[in-house]
Amino acid sequence: MKLNQIINLHKGLTAFVVIGLMIFFDNFTIAPYVYLALHGTYGLLWLLKEKIFPDPYFKEKINFLTSVTGFIFLGSYWVAPYILISTEKSVPNIVIAASVSINIIGVFLHFASDAQKYFSLKLKKDLIKEGFFENIRNTNYLGEILIYLSFAILSMSFVPLVILAIFFSIVFLPRMIKKDKSLSKYDSFEEYKKKSGLILPKLNA
Repeated sequence: MKLNQIINLHKGLTAFVVIGLMIFFDNFTIAPYVYLALHGTYGLLWLLKEKIFPDPYFKEKINFLTSVTGFIFLGSYWVAPYILISTEKSVPNIVIAASVSINIIGVFLHFASDAQKYFSLKLKKDLIKEGFFENIRNTNYLGEILIYLSFAILSMSFVPLVILAIFFSIVFLPRMIKKDKSLSKYDSFEEYKKKSGLILPKLNA
């Protein structure tokens, strides 16, 4: 089994999980519908991305135990809709608006930068230091973090924020550090590193 199969399964199931929670808790207020639209659409876009410009990193093979553990770990992202829907919170309009706005920015950064990376490397295996990656070396990860931050904000709970912080610490950050080490083989990397931020743009660059 490959890592991308586990991730794709999780992304594809998300909309059905949210709908199931809405039915189970009989909560059809505006906030759950907005959450369904945001997270469900993100899952659909992810599956489309996998068909059009897949990430080679996720093609690695994993054993059964790692598959189960990975799926459970990814399942922690469903805590946000569970909290939102089960507690029947009344979410202020300004919170909904902020969540949608952050989500749109995150989706744009994540998918557009991933597309740039995929097609640029397909044409030429070289250091990408323009476009979405001119000032930030990991724009795609920034986008993904903003996406999940929007879900956490909509849930109005600190728990999804803690989960996101854990993911950042043990998944995103190690990958970014590993990527920097891999890119260090290019002669121009050190200069590029001085001008760009790991996940946020450098203000003094």
